[in-house]
Amino acid sequence: MINRSRMRVYVAGPYSSDNVLGVLSNIRKGNHVAYQLLHQGFAPFSPWLDYHFVLEDHTNDLTVQDFYDYSMAWLRASDAVLVQGNWQKSHGTQEEIEEANKLNIPVFFDLTKLILYAREQGFKV
Repeated sequence: MINRSRMRVYVAGPYSSDNVLGVLSNIRKGNHVAYQLLHQGFAPFSPWLDYHFVLEDHTNDLTVQDFYDYSMAWLRASDAVLVQGNWQKSHGTQEEIEEANKLNIPVFFDLTKLILYAREQGFKV
């Protein structure tokens, strides 16, 4: 039985787009899913909050690879991954799913199934 009260869930899904409105829409959608998870009792990691780092990066020395690397570090520490959005067209999301599968981290495409799994694992959700 797990003695932590919140399951760590990495939220995966598209971030990039071919235009700024698409990026902003992906940020909104991803953070909304993370909010839902937090409200349900999970401890979500939302890569869409990266934009805060960009706004605060006065030296402009963070690279896209820096963001990929730190996000993957959080994925590797997660108990589960929840995939949202049109992930089939997202190369980054496909890599996240592949990494989770390599590490035997359960990947979910449905919040209800994630909730059931979390309860089976002894988490309070």
